[in-house]
Amino acid sequence: MASKKKPLLILVDGSSYLYRAFHALPPLTNRSGQPTGAVYGVVRMVRKLIEQEQPDRVAVIFDAKGKNFRHEMYEEYKANRPPMPDDLQVQIEPLHQLINALGVPLKSVEGVEADDVIGTLAQAAVAKNHRVLISTGDKDMAQLVNEDVALVNTMNNMFTDVDGVLEKFGVMPKQIIDFLALTGDKADNIPGVPGVGPKTASKWLKQYENLPGVINNAHQIKGKVGEKLRAAVEQLPLSYELATIKCDVNLEFCLDDLQLAERDDETLKNLYSELDFTTWLNELGSNSIKPDDSSVSNNKSDQPDYQVILSKKELKVWGKKLKQAKLIAFDTETDSLDYMEANLVGMSFAVTAGEAAYLPIKHDYEGAPSQLTLAEILKELGDVLHDPDKAKVGHNLKYDQSVLARNGVAFAGIQHDTMLESYVMNSTASRHDLDTLCELYLNHKNIKFEEVAGKGAKQITFNQVPLDQAVDYAAEDADMSLQLHEHFWPRLSSKEQQLKLYRDIEIPMVSVLSTVERNGVLIDAKLLEKQGKELSRQIEKLKKNTFEMVGQEFNLDSPKQLQKILFEQLELPVIRKTPKGQPSTAEDVLQELAHEYEFPQLILNYRSLSKLKSTYVDKLPGQICESTGRVHTSYHQAVASTGRLSSTNPNLQNIPIRTEEGRRIRQAFVAPDNHVLLAADYSQIELRIMAHLSQDERLTAAFNRGEDVHRATAAEVFNVSVDDVSGEQRRAAKAINFGLIYGMSAFGLAKQLGIHRGAAQEYVDLYFE
Repeated sequence: MASKKKPLLILVDGSSYLYRAFHALPPLTNRSGQPTGAVYGVVRMVRKLIEQEQPDRVAVIFDAKGKNFRHEMYEEYKANRPPMPDDLQVQIEPLHQLINALGVPLKSVEGVEADDVIGTLAQAAVAKNHRVLISTGDKDMAQLVNEDVALVNTMNNMFTDVDGVLEKFGVMPKQIIDFLALTGDKADNIPGVPGVGPKTASKWLKQYENLPGVINNAHQIKGKVGEKLRAAVEQLPLSYELATIKCDVNLEFCLDDLQLAERDDETLKNLYSELDFTTWLNELGSNSIKPDDSSVSNNKSDQPDYQVILSKKELKVWGKKLKQAKLIAFDTETDSLDYMEANLVGMSFAVTAGEAAYLPIKHDYEGAPSQLTLAEILKELGDVLHDPDKAKVGHNLKYDQSVLARNGVAFAGIQHDTMLESYVMNSTASRHDLDTLCELYLNHKNIKFEEVAGKGAKQITFNQVPLDQAVDYAAEDADMSLQLHEHFWPRLSSKEQQLKLYRDIEIPMVSVLSTVERNGVLIDAKLLEKQGKELSRQIEKLKKNTFEMVGQEFNLDSPKQLQKILFEQLELPVIRKTPKGQPSTAEDVLQELAHEYEFPQLILNYRSLSKLKSTYVDKLPGQICESTGRVHTSYHQAVASTGRLSSTNPNLQNIPIRTEEGRRIRQAFVAPDNHVLLAADYSQIELRIMAHLSQDERLTAAFNRGEDVHRATAAEVFNVSVDDVSGEQRRAAKAINFGLIYGMSAFGLAKQLGIHRGAAQEYVDLYFE
């Protein structure tokens, strides 16, 4: 990019970030339930960008309301886009108000898009010897990049200059419009050439330079992709025009109008207060929140009252509080994350925000004070802990319940769990841990475990942590769980469907899953041992065949040695390079090569068998618990965005079933004498839901007639009669049916079916037709 001595103009693609912030952040709301997540995300990004880059001029550009000139060119432009969600629509006005109050110029121009305004301003700025930084996540903007113009994606802090465009797209910035015309754009409904992806487009443009060159040489391109190109030639100029950013928009403002204005602190205070952006409000020197504020962020005093319970007298005082409380926040401290091995080190309680107590039981470091025994504690608190009508709240209480059960304490009354409250309100959020949620929703940083227990090899278990440090850490967990619940509950209570899901399914499942986990699963270790020996023989045979094919022995697990064999000795084409510039030997690369070459398939077979052996056959017997003789996994309610459970340590949901070897591993899961294993599943429930929602006549009819829906889909896609559908076609249709519901791309489908991407794209196109 140009010298940093030139004045800097920052142009923020507000429309792009509005949507991205809305989908990337949890659904934040203020105390009255008004959505605020997109506002918070965009404003945080704008503030950070200005602070980091210190621009001479800056503007946030939004799309104007209504259609633009591209709709006149092509009626179907952006026709596939759903209407803006109501929860996002209501955030536009407060966002605009905040940007204006921050003194940041906000612009939009009727009849054109934000991209066109940004392109025009960027070109004008370069003409006046400025350098330009465009903040966007939109690939279309790459066409604007030159020595004076760069892009930054603040979602991942990635800067893209001329070299970055070439590395990312395989073409130069001046070829991006040609590239987009060929690949099309599903989001904008720009046609492109069906089945042509980025690799094919970049290959053609390297060979023929630009779109006219590709069109003029279309007759030379062979195969189905050549046929599709020739069929699309007439509409390609339109696609080119639609993808071109207009850089000569008639603007009623100039560069000098894009300087930061003075901040309007009074308006900011009112807006921050109304939206519950307390951290930013505090930055302005005001802690004022409107009197009707029911959020918890400021309920907790700067100096919380955290106590330690060491005597029976102190225990009685807290026992009385707990018995009188309508809701008890509860947490345990242990010496292990494994619920089947963890010993109970202590418990913490809270009934009022800002006040909590830690009840140590087994701190056994040298010089540790005398502590109450579990028997003494249960004598006072047993009724509270056992009572199903005494409501408790905590964070991931399934773990606490399992630990207590192992220590002889039947913990009941789980009414709320803040991890599940967060998950039910936003299942797509990547993290639901207590520390993240407290920082995100309460503007509070919890004490980290490492701060009291140390790091790495020197880290101690919690029973070794001195009480003067343990108290604040443990009590804070209970206190912040209570405060987080008080923040979540009014919002969750106002959402009828989510509340029903939370109360009727997620919360009752906590105790069920705790019991299932502790019951464990029975494994036939001898059968796995036998399978391990057979797999070893198969692996050795594969290695021998591999060595014979290349005429030498090498380490199949060494990417460096494999690179040498694949790309130097066998001279196979390099599909992709690693970040360090070496030819990649990743699985997807080998799968692509295996379509045409035998050797990569041998490597894939070797890797598959080796993974089965190391991950399951060898590892599962070592995970059998000595005290129960069973394997105990952990089932997670708040991980999968679809609402499914997930499983770890070990992962029991990913044991292969498609291969014979994988199915044999499943045979090692057995039932005890006089018992059976029962598997139950909905019959194609996702497809039934899809048929209901889409009201697709043929899909609905297939269900109503009791047909094999995958066979019926295959008949439609491959244009054959139901009776003539082959097993391979049915397998492909099943992958298409289930994959496309969850947004699988043509690339993903090709990988799953072991076919070329072009063929997979044809399947996708046929399916949607």
